[in-house]
Amino acid sequence: MAVSVPAAAEALRVVAFGDSLSAGFALPADAAFPAVLEARLRRDGYDARVVNAAVSGDTTQSGLARLSFALPDGADLVIVALGANDMLRGQNPQTTRENLEKIIAYCEARGASVLLAGIVASANFGADYKREFDAIYADLARRRGVPLYPSFLEGVTGDKTRVLDGLHPNAAGVERIVAGIAPLVEKSLDALSRGHAKGGASQ
Repeated sequence: MAVSVPAAAEALRVVAFGDSLSAGFALPADAAFPAVLEARLRRDGYDARVVNAAVSGDTTQSGLARLSFALPDGADLVIVALGANDMLRGQNPQTTRENLEKIIAYCEARGASVLLAGIVASANFGADYKREFDAIYADLARRRGVPLYPSFLEGVTGDKTRVLDGLHPNAAGVERIVAGIAPLVEKSLDALSRGHAKGGASQ
C-alpha cells in the first residue's frame, strides 16, 4: 500500500536588499553579510535561505528602480539596508524617505515582510542634515509598522579592527553586524512561521 508523505516545508526566503555594505564589498562570498547571516540562522535552527540582492553603489533611487526584477518571487522577508550612498552624496533626506517608503510598500505588496536597517549620517553636511536624515528610519518604521534595526553599522563604524577602508565592514565587521541584527531577523521569522502555521491550520 502506498503511503503519502507530506512534502517538506520550503525554507524561508530572506532577501538582503542593500548596497556595498551588505553586498560584501572586497570580501569572498562566504564572508559577505547574506552568507554569514544564513549560517547564523541555520546554526540557530532556522530553515532559511538568505539571497544576496545587494548592489554596490546603490542609492535608494537606484534600488527602487531595480526592485521589480531584483526581488525574488516568493520572498518571505526583505532586509532593506539602503541610504548610505544617499547620505554620502548629501541627497535630500525627503527624497531618501520617499524612496524607502516606496520600497517597503512594493515589498509588502509582493507578500513579503520587511525589516528596515537604518543608516546613521556622518556630520559632514552639518547638524541639521544629520538630524533630518537620522530621523528617516525610525519615522518610517513607525508609520509602516515594520521592525527597525536602528544602525546597520552598529559596533563597526569607528572600529579599525572591523572595517576595510574606514567604511566597509571586513569579515570581523560582518560578524558584528550579524550578531547585532540576527535576533531581530529571527523574531521576524518566528512571526512568519506562526503566520504560515495559522494559515495552514485554517485550510
